[in-house]
Amino acid sequence: MSMFLDTAKIKVKAGKGGDGMVAFRREKYVPNGGPWGGDGGRGGNVVFVVDEGLRTLMDFRYNRQFKADSGEKGMTKGMHGRGAEDLFVRVPQGTTVRDAETGKVITDLVEHGQEFIVAHGGRGGRGNIRFATPKNPAPEISENGEPGEERQLELELKVLADVGLVGFPSVGKSTLLSVITAAKPKIGAYHFTTIVPNLGMVRTKSGESFAVADLPGLIEGASQGVGLGTQFLRHIERTRVILHVLDMSASEGRDPYEDYIAINNELETYNLRLMERPQIIVANKMDMPDAEENLKVFRQKLAANYDEFDELPQIFPISGLAHQGLENLLEATAELLDKTPEFLLYDEADFEAEEAYYGFNPDEPEFDISRADDASWILSGEKLEKLFTMTNFDRDESVMKFARQLRGMGVDEALRARGAKDGDIVRIGTFEFEFVD
Repeated sequence: MSMFLDTAKIKVKAGKGGDGMVAFRREKYVPNGGPWGGDGGRGGNVVFVVDEGLRTLMDFRYNRQFKADSGEKGMTKGMHGRGAEDLFVRVPQGTTVRDAETGKVITDLVEHGQEFIVAHGGRGGRGNIRFATPKNPAPEISENGEPGEERQLELELKVLADVGLVGFPSVGKSTLLSVITAAKPKIGAYHFTTIVPNLGMVRTKSGESFAVADLPGLIEGASQGVGLGTQFLRHIERTRVILHVLDMSASEGRDPYEDYIAINNELETYNLRLMERPQIIVANKMDMPDAEENLKVFRQKLAANYDEFDELPQIFPISGLAHQGLENLLEATAELLDKTPEFLLYDEADFEAEEAYYGFNPDEPEFDISRADDASWILSGEKLEKLFTMTNFDRDESVMKFARQLRGMGVDEALRARGAKDGDIVRIGTFEFEFVD
C-alpha cells in the first residue's frame, strides 16, 4: 500500500568555512617578506529546490541528513581556498519548511524551480594578510573558518489540489471522485472510509482541467484532534474551491442541513480562512426516495439563515452512482476556479526575514555566565561560541585578539560583577583559562 507521506523531520548542516592561513613571503633578496597567508573558502550552502516531478516526502524517510562540503583552507601566496559547491536537495511542490526547534515557518515552496537556502555555509577564516597594520606589518594571526549553519527542519507536504471535497463520512465523496476522475479510491461502507486524500484530475467537456482531492471524512471535533483530526484537515488548506457534499437522502437518519452547519463549523474552527473559500453545495444521492423532499426543506432552511446581502451558495443536485448532474457541477466548478485567486496560507509576516535567523538574534544577550559545581565559571552564548570556534589557539596573537574581543563584549566586567576572583578558572566549551583581575 503506498503511503501518502506528508511530514518528515530532517537535519541539514551547511559546510564550514576553510581556515585562514598564516604564511610569510620567503623570497631571495626580500628580507622578512610580508604576510602571505590567504583566506579560507566559503562553506557550501544547503539549498532546497522545488521539483514538480516529486509527489511525496518519501525520499526523506530513508535519508534524514544533508551535509554540504566545507571550504578549502587558505594557501600561501595570498591565495584563497576554493569555496565549496552548494548542496541542492529536491523537494516536492507545496512543501512547507519549519524550524523544528522554534516551530516557525521558514518558507513555503510552491513554484517549480523555486530555490531557498535552508542552511548558510560558514565564511572562510581570514588569512594573516588581512591583519597586517603599519604597527604590526608581519602578524602571526589568522582565523579559523566560521561553522556552517546546522538546523533541524520539519517538512510538511500538503496536497496541491484546486478543489476539495468535504462532507461527513459515507455521503458519497469517494464514489463521486471515482466517477469524475481517473482516481480509483478504495471504497468501503464504513466511517473513515478514506484514510488518505485521493487525488484525481478532472477534465470538463469544455476542456478545462483541475485537480480534486477527496478530503477524508471529518467528524465533529476533528479540529480539536478527535478521531482522525488535524492531520487530514491540513490537506484542505491549499484548495481554492470547496465542494460540500451532502447526502440528501438522509439515509443514515441525519439532517442534511445540520450536517452542512457542522462541517462548516469544523472548517472554521480549524482555520478561519477556510470559510473564505467559495463553496458549492453538492446534493448527492438524488436518485433515492426522499431526496427531492429533503432538498426542498434544505433550500428553505438555507435561505432562512442567510443574510440578505450574502450570496447563497450554488446547489447542484446530483447522483454519483447514477452519474446524473455531474457535467453541470464540473462546469460550474471550473468557472468558479477561474474567478478565485490562489490563497496564501501564510502572511508575509509569518516568515522570518531570511536575514533575521542567519547570524545573531539581536535580542539575545551576547553571552551567558553560569557557575559549575567545581566553582569554575562557564561562559556560553551563540556569538561568544562562534568567536571561540573561529579563533586559532595555536597562535599567541590570535589568543590575545580573542581576549580583547571578550573584553570588548564586557565579559571581564560581568565576571567581576558576579564575584570572580583573580585565579578563578573560566571555561568556554573544553577550553579553560585563569581569570586575571
